[in-house]
Amino acid sequence: MGVGSSLPFSRWCCFSGSRGPSRISDQGNWPGQAVGPAQLAFDALQGPFRSPMSLPSSGPQRSITATVLQLAALLLVALLLLLPLLWLVSTSLKGPAENIFTSPPALLPAQPSLAAYRQLFAANPMATYLLNSTIVSALAVLANLLFCSLAAYPLARLRFRGRGLVLALVVATILIPFQVVMIPLYLLMVQLGLRNTLWALILPQAATAFGIFLLRQSFVGVPIELEEAARIDGCSPIGAWWNVMIPAARADLITLAMFVFIGTWSDFLWPLIILDEPALYTLPLGLQQLSSSFSLDWRLVAAGSVVSILPVLLLFVLLQRYILPSSTGDAVKG
Repeated sequence: MGVGSSLPFSRWCCFSGSRGPSRISDQGNWPGQAVGPAQLAFDALQGPFRSPMSLPSSGPQRSITATVLQLAALLLVALLLLLPLLWLVSTSLKGPAENIFTSPPALLPAQPSLAAYRQLFAANPMATYLLNSTIVSALAVLANLLFCSLAAYPLARLRFRGRGLVLALVVATILIPFQVVMIPLYLLMVQLGLRNTLWALILPQAATAFGIFLLRQSFVGVPIELEEAARIDGCSPIGAWWNVMIPAARADLITLAMFVFIGTWSDFLWPLIILDEPALYTLPLGLQQLSSSFSLDWRLVAAGSVVSILPVLLLFVLLQRYILPSSTGDAVKG
């Protein structure tokens, strides 16, 4: 079979027999073959009669449709996640005469009222509970940032024998559940005379294996040249830690602070074990006092839960813009 019988007319017109063909390209030309005027004329005449497969694809339209569908799915998931919170706020705002167990359930209160919040603070020492939780959480966060960063710095920068083993042992303690060390920790606090004190809640949270590992990984990512430049300028190791490492690890420090604050603020089991005096109760223990064997007002429970959630939400809103990878330029300012 000749070459002309196996090629379209336009391809045959612009084919030169001087080069031995090896394969046809995606456009129908021979490799390295220029497009001739006959092919251009033929393609121009063929344009209105092209098959649907050769028509331009509607890529932008499909991308817009996919984006809209993704946003709709994300909004639906967000609504499902926010529904319990909205129901909690709605229950706390319902008046005393309003039935909270209507069928079908009513998301919006018919008679909005702050009576549950007024009764919550009038009949219970909520201010004391909030103050105790704030003191414990704030001191636990400060202790974590200090001790975890000091422990992470030598694990990231110093070269000593057994460094990998120390890091592995620190990380392995994350796998130990709190229930395993609960009784030894209680006995230790009793021997130290710290039972029924806020220090018994702060000291166990002063340093965490997760915080050490997180900051160690953050310090490893800081260029060694910054620390060497600080040493040339006369900084001691502690000075390099404070002036170089801490600014460069700002995002990870804020992330660790949020994790520690949320964990300490919502801790219930350990305060329940170590505290007996109601004046030292934290907010989770105070909310537990709202329910008794004889009466249970779900409006008070919902109002107390909203009060306990607000500081965490406020902290997240204030620190959200800082939870971004820090640039190393923060370590050399000034």
